[in-house]
Amino acid sequence: MTSITDADATAPDGYGELRAQLETLTTEAFRPELAEIDQLATAEIARIMNGEDQTVPAAVAARLPEIAAAIDATATRMARGGRLIYAGAGTAGRLGVLDASECPPTFNTDPAHVVGLIAGGPSAMVTAVEGAEDSKELAAADLDALRLTADDTVVGISASGRTPYAIGAVEHARAKGALTIGLSCNADSALGTAAEHPVEVVVGPELLTGSTRLKAGTAQKLVLNMLSTITMIRLGKTYGNLMVDVRASNEKLRARSRRIVSLATGASDAEIEAALAATDGEVKNAILTILGQVDGPTAATLLSASDGHLRAALAAAAPRTT
Repeated sequence: MTSITDADATAPDGYGELRAQLETLTTEAFRPELAEIDQLATAEIARIMNGEDQTVPAAVAARLPEIAAAIDATATRMARGGRLIYAGAGTAGRLGVLDASECPPTFNTDPAHVVGLIAGGPSAMVTAVEGAEDSKELAAADLDALRLTADDTVVGISASGRTPYAIGAVEHARAKGALTIGLSCNADSALGTAAEHPVEVVVGPELLTGSTRLKAGTAQKLVLNMLSTITMIRLGKTYGNLMVDVRASNEKLRARSRRIVSLATGASDAEIEAALAATDGEVKNAILTILGQVDGPTAATLLSASDGHLRAALAAAAPRTT
């Protein structure tokens, strides 16, 4: 019988070292109490899994000060014209691409302003690309292709906190003067050390050993939700809790646009239709024409002068209505 030690001795270079690294990670820990989970009834497995998931928000809550600091720093850069760039491999990379892809329809951002990079390129969203996550150089090249600037923010995402692609992205970005955030699910990670703003959400061992698409993936999604959403709130992309920069690209969103104007203003359907017609369907502008009692061109001018912040534009319009 071949021992583990013998196997390591004959394994490819670096295997033993990598195995030793993985065995130190909380996200890779084996849970002997779940060793026979496959023998349980489906309802019992679901109950256990649901219980595991309920621990994730508390782990995120423990890192709220670090998350808030990272958001404020990101919003400051983006207000100067910088971009938000996610970089990760596998599940982490897919989560970054997902969050980035939802910003244009939700907040009417330019697709180039929030970007998701995944090791191996777009095809890696559905098919693993051999060796892509192991290359720091690939991450640097992907960022160089975006013409990275010092006003940009780069978020490296890695459950383990040791993925070379994510670390390489953060290291390269930091060398270029960009803001860097390292989102991982292990304490004292290499990614956290590399980043200016480490966010280490420790969710503990997974239900399935090493399957970080589970609790770690959920934690990363929650943090990315906060990062993009609250940054957009800080940038004036909302009015209260209304998505006033929503892009009405289909019937559902057109109906939502009218509802948002109604909730913000209390105006009649006829007033809402007139306001949207006068502002080429721009929700924020339509609200300003109604509440500020200005015409469409004036609303556009006021919003431009206030960098898109509706409350500031309304304050500037107030003297016109008195």
